[in-house]
Amino acid sequence: MKNELIVKYKGYLYFVFRILVGLLFFTHGIQKFGLLGGSSVDLISLMGLAGTIEILVGALIVIGFLTRIAALIGAIEMLVAYFMAHLPSGLNPLTNQGEPALLFFVAFLVLMGYGSVKWPHKP
Repeated sequence: MKNELIVKYKGYLYFVFRILVGLLFFTHGIQKFGLLGGSSVDLISLMGLAGTIEILVGALIVIGFLTRIAALIGAIEMLVAYFMAHLPSGLNPLTNQGEPALLFFVAFLVLMGYGSVKWPHKP
């Protein structure tokens, strides 16, 4: 019975997943520019480039435009972030604070697979 409910509402579940991942990645980017409690970085820097990519990718995913391409760009950025910023502090993502990068990476893999599914008309 549980499986039937999940299958019945999978379109809604994926839609909510896509919106939340996009919004979280968008906010991950804007905090790099001093918003939402973040510390500001220079726009012309590696962190500034990362923040700009995160804002654009997050917005594209939320609106469902070029979702697969945006997710690919986001996945690449998260791999680069993990290997450049987190891995030098150790292999364990829990101690090198790389779990958000890995979680975003996996979420982007799902988004690349399903694309910009819209809110379903019928459950």
